[in-house]
Amino acid sequence: MANHKSAKKRIRTNERRRVRNKASMSSLKTLTKKVYDSKEKANAEVNLKEAISFIDKTVSKGRIHKNTAARRKSALTRFVNKLEADK
Repeated sequence: MANHKSAKKRIRTNERRRVRNKASMSSLKTLTKKVYDSKEKANAEVNLKEAISFIDKTVSKGRIHKNTAARRKSALTRFVNKLEADK
């Protein structure tokens, strides 16, 4: 257990951030799954737009690295574009 006042504060702030980051990452995974579960092109595009927007917000808050975000957005976009090609 921490003895110094600053260390005790650090424990509190870390816990707040951990909860916030966990919620954010959970939402990110949910939005990603929504895109992959989409069967129709139009529905997938709506979900893709929402997911990309959330990914960009997550990057701006420093929760994920920008290259990780780019990779995820690219994979989602390729998936949606492939839906179009199949039909």
